Amino acid sequence: MNLLGSAVKEIATFLVLAVVIVLPIRLFVAQPFVVEGESMYPTFDSGDYLIVDEFTYRFEEAERGDVIVFKYPKNPEVFYIKRVIGLPGETVSISEGQVTIQKIDGTMLMLEEPYVVAEDATYTESTTVGPGEYFVMGDNRPRSSDSRVWGLLPDENIMGRAFLQLLPAGDIGLFPGTVQLPQ
Repeated sequence: MNLLGSAVKEIATFLVLAVVIVLPIRLFVAQPFVVEGESMYPTFDSGDYLIVDEFTYRFEEAERGDVIVFKYPKNPEVFYIKRVIGLPGETVSISEGQVTIQKIDGTMLMLEEPYVVAEDATYTESTTVGPGEYFVMGDNRPRSSDSRVWGLLPDENIMGRAFLQLLPAGDIGLFPGTVQLPQ
């Protein structure tokens, strides 16, 4: 009986420690995310399993090229994954698939986007990004519901950035999909 009581006590201690360690990490630091849909193809396929870093953006702003997970502004119970294109204060112009950014200082930046699988040559528009907002787009432009469709993303909707890809096993890596775009 003493052996059984000892085993139960060890299991209970393990469970309490697991909850004390895992729960705060899950709530405040990292969160799992499963990609659904084709909007980020070929960077991510539907079913890819990611860990989202929820901690970094508490101390720094998202950068152009970051792949982020966020609450869809039209329904905060739905989560999307997209790439940051336009930063607060910039004007994003898209003409026949070519993205041009007018930065705050007035300089123009034409984005080279090797990750884009198919351009959406039907969309031509300019949008000025307000303070605390971002312009985001999927990499599979014709199949993406993004800032071109539903507008700018408020920064308070950002859950975090893609930190780690765990599945499929052949694509395991840190900061998956992130590219260095000119800031």
